[in-house]
This record gives sequence, C-alpha cells and structure tokens, in this order.
Amino acid sequence: MDEAVLDPELASLAANAPAFELTNEFLAAARRGDQASQLFGPQPLSDAVERTDHVVEGDPNVVIRVHRPKGMTGLLPCVYSIHGGGYVLGSYEMDDPVFDRWCPELGCVGVSVEYRLAPETSFPGPLEDCYAGLRFTAEHADELGVDARRIGIMGTSAGGGLAAALALMARDRGEVPVQFQILDSPMLDDRQSTASSRRDGMIIWSRSSNTFGWKAYLGDLYGAAELSPYAAAARATDLSGLPPAFIIVGGADGFRDEDIVYALRLGEAGVPTELHVLPGAPHGVQLFIGTEIATRYNRLKHDGLRRALEQTR
Repeated sequence: MDEAVLDPELASLAANAPAFELTNEFLAAARRGDQASQLFGPQPLSDAVERTDHVVEGDPNVVIRVHRPKGMTGLLPCVYSIHGGGYVLGSYEMDDPVFDRWCPELGCVGVSVEYRLAPETSFPGPLEDCYAGLRFTAEHADELGVDARRIGIMGTSAGGGLAAALALMARDRGEVPVQFQILDSPMLDDRQSTASSRRDGMIIWSRSSNTFGWKAYLGDLYGAAELSPYAAAARATDLSGLPPAFIIVGGADGFRDEDIVYALRLGEAGVPTELHVLPGAPHGVQLFIGTEIATRYNRLKHDGLRRALEQTR
C-alpha cells in the first residue's frame, strides 16, 4: 500500500495543519475570509518593489499586477505567475510576498494574473484569462520594462496545472515564445488514477478536496473519457516543443505520481526537464515556515527559477 510518510518534523505539526476539506459551505466561508485567511490574506511587504495593476481589456477584462524591483533600469526578464487554490480559491495578491523577495534578488519583473475562479467560471475561462494576461505582457513588454525575449511562466498547485496548460496553449498559438515553465506541485490530472492521488488522510489537500476542485473547474466535462489537454495537461499526447521545465513536488503529496509521470513524459518528448521529489513533504509544505524541509523546498524552487532566468540570456 502506498502511504504518505511525513517528514518527522512535520509529523508533530500535522495535527494543527490547516484543514481543507472543500465543500460548498467551506468555499463560501473561505471566500468571505472566515477561513484560510492566513494563506490568502495580506502580508507585510517591503518598499523594494513597485507594484502596479493593469487592465487587460477583453470579454471579460483581466487584471494583472506587475512587480518591478526599484532601482533597476532597462528591460528585465519576466516571471509570469499563476496562483494556486484548487481552481476555486486564491488571488493574485498571494504572489505579493513572493515577488517582494524574488524580484530584487533575481533581478526580474514579476507579473501575477487575477484569473476567474471556478465553479462560477469553469474551463476554459480561467485559462483564457491567464493567456490574455500573458499575451498582454508580451505585447506591452517595453511599457512594462520587460524583455519580451525572456518571459517564463510559473504556477503552484492549481496554478501549476494552469501554467502547464498555458505552456501548451502558447506553443500551439505561436504568439508568445515562453522560455521556461516552473511547476510547483502542479495539479495536472483530473482522472485521479495514480496511487498517490488515491491516498486518504492527506493533510492540507485531501483526495476529496482534489475531486471537488476538478469538478468545479471542469463542470460538465468532469469524468469525460476524452478531454482537451488545455483542461488537464496530463491528458496531452504531444509534449514536444514545450519550454524547459522545472518540476518540484513532495513525496507525501497526492500529486506526486502525476507530476513524476509528467516530468518523465516531457523528457521523453525532448523537453529539458529537472525534477525534484522531496521525501516527507506534503502538499503545501511551504506553509510550515521555519521547518527544515520547507526551507529546503523553497530554496530548490528559488534556485531552479534563478537558473531558468540565467539560461534565457
């Protein structure tokens, strides 16, 4: 039997970990801010980064937030980021503290997209929002201080699933040359057929929450034998021609197996792919601030992004 063995330091904290059993009632409460505020609420920020919001006009309009390190001139590489939240929760504000650190450290511009959430907006709406923001970033690169030749994408959890799908869409539409994809514990496969996705008793993100998120995102398409790869990147049959990928996931994460399989398939398709699987790390390990394994996980992702940016030169 496949068991989720937690890192010893985390095991003692697991009883106090945030419980995310998604239901309609929980979702309504979380949207009001009654729950999950520690994840999605505002956090203290420095004055080292300038943040400006831009409206991408369309049907509907999409808002992106541009994070630029103060004191840096010229065109900088860009990290286009998609927040997580199981397709049903979260906001682009979740990226504020991340880019507050990374933009000055890595010398890059961060762009966060406020995509519509499920179940109010199901596929393909959220992905099209992400694409609209990406295309706007490329088309207005000079205005935003971005080097249009050095744009990569990044996402965590459901945001990682959207980022993987966005890489496929950008490849196929041929309008924006994406240089890399950073996929952090990406939510890739709606079928939940792997051993790790069928585990019970997972902390942070349970099997039932995963089902809830996919049902909300796919709507009437949930359970379909045939599904667009843009809806769930694991369904893609052709992964050739995609940008280099960095994938990181925890060994105690329900997404472990689908992420490993996706990384292997990328490699088989000729896509340069770096994969990290941290034993004992659950989904959302980053929330356990101060633990050794969370520090290692975040450092690996930081270093992967740093190398990806350097390789765009």
